[in-house]
Formats: sequence, structure tokens, C-alpha cells
Amino acid sequence: MTTSPHPGRTALHAYLTDKNHERWHELAGQHGTTVSALLEALADDLADLLADDRPGSLVRRARAVSAARNRRAR
Repeated sequence: MTTSPHPGRTALHAYLTDKNHERWHELAGQHGTTVSALLEALADDLADLLADDRPGSLVRRARAVSAARNRRAR
């Protein structure tokens, strides 16, 4: 087990396209925050955002990304 340099916090790792990686950092910078802080703040609201299952919703777009990645991995 590794010891975290930040007690009480755990790293979250994700593979993003270069474009979306830049976009996350651009948006965070434009709003005077960090990507980590945005993710931390978003966690509580995410359940509401994912409850919307209409076409074009966040959960539908995320499922499409996930499915495309799974197809490429095979």
C-alpha cells in the first residue's frame, strides 16, 4: 500500500483525448480553479446529472464514449 502525500485524499486517474485533457485545464483556468477542484465539487451534483437519460444527456454521451473505447480495446 502506498502512502498518499495528501492524507484523506485519493488520486483519480483517467485517460482522455489530448483535446479533452486540454479542455478540462482551459475551463478550470478560465474559472480560477483546478481540474481536481472541479471534479471534487462536481461529485455531489453528478447523480442528478446522470439521472437524465434523454438523448444527448451526459449519461448517454458517456455511454457512447465507453462503448467506443470498449470496441477499440478488443
